[in-house]
Parts: sequence; structure tokens; C-alpha cells
Amino acid sequence: MSIVYPLDMPTDVIGISSIELRAANVVAVSESPFTFRQQVFRHQGQRWSAAIGIAPVNREFGEPWVAFLLSLEGPTGTFLLGDPLGACPQGTIKDSVTWFLADGVWRDEGLWDDSFSWDEDASDLIFANPFVDGAQAAGSQTIDVKGLASDAIGVFAPGDYIQLGAGATATLHKILTSVDTDAQGEASIPVWPRPRRALVDDEPIVFEDAKGLFRLSMNEQAWDIANNLRYGVSFEAVEAT
Repeated sequence: MSIVYPLDMPTDVIGISSIELRAANVVAVSESPFTFRQQVFRHQGQRWSAAIGIAPVNREFGEPWVAFLLSLEGPTGTFLLGDPLGACPQGTIKDSVTWFLADGVWRDEGLWDDSFSWDEDASDLIFANPFVDGAQAAGSQTIDVKGLASDAIGVFAPGDYIQLGAGATATLHKILTSVDTDAQGEASIPVWPRPRRALVDDEPIVFEDAKGLFRLSMNEQAWDIANNLRYGVSFEAVEAT
């Protein structure tokens, strides 16, 4: 069976024990040696990097991680990575629902009556299905979003993650401020890093288990095999751009 990128990390075998996420900005600073006056120029470059560690484990749990690293063939292959503790948003969006019961009654035995129906009028529902609102140019710090609950406070909290794209086009973004919505369920969300590509109207936005596309940062990978029969696995990665 051929290997198809991006790979999923083998976290179903054993999870990540530690991860250091780094956010890099390309900024040039020029300072006068006489007045200390500074000139600052922000370039477009922004990207994630990460150092990932797996707790010492027995061979049966360590080998899938070793095979994962070797399958990437250094920086050749790609994989999907997110913040394990940031899989669920802190904002109220996680409490939104898709359907409301329109009518009907429960029977005594706990079954529903045939007269039940479900409201399909989107204007009467609270959707947790955000989409990009209109075509947007690459490099904008804010993303216009629609499809959220109307007049909601704190739909997203500072530090929540969203994902744009999927698979080989997935990018991970961190929300910078608390996000409220207007009467139409729309909002402008400031994110880091800025999207590198133009966004298309109605493009879906992932807000749970958000991930981005990464690759190994080095050609050589190593793992420890201790005399207590424990495998130690750690590696460094950089966002695939």
C-alpha cells in the first residue's frame, strides 16, 4: 500500500506528551546608533513551528511513531498537527446546536410521536457552521465569517483555533480577540497567521480539532531505546507553506 500525504499522527496509539508551539514573524528593525530611533517593517512571512515529544513507552506503542517519522522521509512528506489542548474552543460556539424541535410530544415509554417534525428554516435556527463571508484577499488579518448565532457574545475566545482548508491545503490559525456576532450571525475574526491565499465565499471554517499542514524540519530523525525497554520519541516540525 502506497503512502499518501498528509499523514495523520498515530495519536490513537499513544498521545503527545509535550508540544512547544512557536509563532514566527518576519520583521525588520533598523535602529539609529545616535538617536535610538527605530524603523520597523513587517514583512508578509508568518508561520508555525513545533517541537513534539512522546512519553517513554514500550516498543508496541513507540514503533508506530517511529514508522510515522520514517514514512515522512525527512521534510518530503507532510502531516496534520494541532494543539492537543486546543481541540475544543473556549467560546460559546461549542454550545451551539444545529436543530430545534418544532412540535410533537414524547410518549410515556420514551419514544417520539409520529407528529414530530424538525424546523428546516435556517432563519429560525442557531447554526454552529461558520463559513467565509465573501471573497477575501490573501494577507488580511481579519476573516469575515457568517453562519454563526445572531447577537452572540464571545462566540470565540482569545486563543481559540480555526482551520482553513483541508488535507494538503489545511492551515491553522489562532484567534486574537473575543468575537461577538451581529444580528445576521456575522463577525470579523482577527487571526494569526494571516491567510496566505485568497479565501472563497462559503468556504467552510473548522473550529473543532483544528489542524494545519506541517513537515519535519530536519533530514535526520532519531529515537531513544533505553535499557528499561522504553522508547523515547521527539522531533521538530515546521509549517508546510
